[in-house]
Amino acid sequence: MAHPYFLGCPQWQHPAWNNMLPPGPSPLERYSKVFNCVEGNTTFYATPSQEQCLQWRSQVPDDFRFLLKFPRTVTHDRLLSGVDASVRDFLEVVTPLEDLFGPFLLQLSAAFGPQHLNNLWRFIDALPAPLTCTVEVRHSAFFSKGEAERSLNRGLRERNIARVCMDTRALFSATPDNDITLEAQRKKPQVPVHLLPGDAAPVIRYIGHPDLEANRRYLEPWVERVATWVEEKRHPYFFLHMPNIGDALSLTEIWTGLLSERLEGVKALHFNEKQPQMGLF
Repeated sequence: MAHPYFLGCPQWQHPAWNNMLPPGPSPLERYSKVFNCVEGNTTFYATPSQEQCLQWRSQVPDDFRFLLKFPRTVTHDRLLSGVDASVRDFLEVVTPLEDLFGPFLLQLSAAFGPQHLNNLWRFIDALPAPLTCTVEVRHSAFFSKGEAERSLNRGLRERNIARVCMDTRALFSATPDNDITLEAQRKKPQVPVHLLPGDAAPVIRYIGHPDLEANRRYLEPWVERVATWVEEKRHPYFFLHMPNIGDALSLTEIWTGLLSERLEGVKALHFNEKQPQMGLF
C-alpha cells in the first residue's frame, strides 16, 4: 500500500536524535525507517559525489523520496540565468537517486522578482522529463495578490508545478530572546501563507515555535487541509522544521498525534519505543 502522504524533516541526522530513531547502520537508514522523505538541503550548499548518492540510494527503501534543492549558484547567484551546463552537471551527479526523486526544490531568493519570471519559465521548461520541481518564492511582490503574483501562479498552474507554502507564523510569534530563535528568524522569510490550488502534490514547509506546545494552535489548521488532500489522494509533502532542529522529532510527535485524531488509520509517532514506525497509517 502506498503511503497516503509524505512526512519529513530538513535533514536526516542530528545528535539529539541518536537515542530516538530506530537502530541501523547509518543515520539515513535510521531516519528512513520512520520518515518517507527528506529535504535535500545539503545539495543547496555543495553538490555531493555520485558515489555518495549511490550510498544514499542503498540506505533507503524504494518508497522513500528525496526533494533535492538545486544548488545555490543556480538559484541565488545566477537567478536561473545561463545555468544550463550547471544544471546538467548537477543532474548527472544525482542520477543514482533518480527513482527516488520527488519534485526538486527550487528555492528562490528575495532578489528573484517579477522581472525574472521568464528565467523561471525557461528553467522549468528545459528540465528533462520526467523531472519536475516545486517553486518557493520570497520576493514581496509574489505575496501582494497583484499582477506579479497572478503571473507567477498562472505560469505554475499551466505547468502543473506546486508552489511551496512556507508557514513561518509560529516562528515569528516567538519572542526572540535567545540566539537560536534570533538566528532562525533572521534566516527564514516572514511571508504570508499563500496556497496555490492545482493538481500538483502540495509541498508545505512548517517552521515551528521554539516552545513545542505552542505549535499546536498553528498546526491544527493544517490537520484538516492535509487530511483533505490525503482523502483526495493528492499525496502532499509536509516538512517540519524547528529553530533547534534537535526538537524536530518531538514536533512530529505532536503533528502526527493531531492528524491521527482526524484521519482513520493514521497513527501517531512515538519515539523511544522499541519499534517506532512512521505515523502514516
